[in-house]
Amino acid sequence: MVGKQWVGYSAAPDPNATDRMDHVAFTTDNVVKLREYLLANGVKVPAIEGHADHSLSFVVADPEGHRVEFVERGKAAPPAPPDSAVSRRMIHTGFLVHDREAEDRFYRELLGFRPYWHGGMKDDKTDWVSLQVPDGTDWLEYMLNQPEHPDLRLTGVMNHISLGVVDMPKAQALLESHGWKVHDGEHPQMGRDGKRQLNVFDPDFSRIELMEFKPAEKPCCSDFTGPHASE
Repeated sequence: MVGKQWVGYSAAPDPNATDRMDHVAFTTDNVVKLREYLLANGVKVPAIEGHADHSLSFVVADPEGHRVEFVERGKAAPPAPPDSAVSRRMIHTGFLVHDREAEDRFYRELLGFRPYWHGGMKDDKTDWVSLQVPDGTDWLEYMLNQPEHPDLRLTGVMNHISLGVVDMPKAQALLESHGWKVHDGEHPQMGRDGKRQLNVFDPDFSRIELMEFKPAEKPCCSDFTGPHASE
């Protein structure tokens, strides 16, 4: 659990697969109405499934084949995060996108996601596009301009989750208290969006990006067009 959100993991069905992200999930207040809406707009949608925690969900594929789950939560309150938790809020997820227009038709035009920020390694190039969910501050990040068939390490960098923190030095101190040390590509840095960040990698090379909720300096490339997430 990351506050009210969660990360799930299991053995990869294919140990040789270069993509370790099975799917991403978004919550909805009414899974039945959302399913009806998607069906009415030509999206292939399976039956709704019930789960042990009394949540309801279904999984669809976006235009590029990314599996996206929509979940209506059960009524039980999640457990309080321990004091040792580095983060209590997942603020975004990102994955490789090759056809931005097709993805925009799904996420922006059909689902109502809203632009939040875009930027790149160079000021005149867009490598990342952030779209906030319709009724919140969390966002989905397109990872653009990458090879069509990336290896496991590159896929792990691009297909990622981001955990929000208030103060990066404090978050780093907590990581160090758990035995982590600065090494290789794992170190605090200033992001192109003006937010302090720190990337760590799990044993499968999947990137977990710690990011401060608010920018510490002016972002490159574009201004933010929506409110920032908070703890």
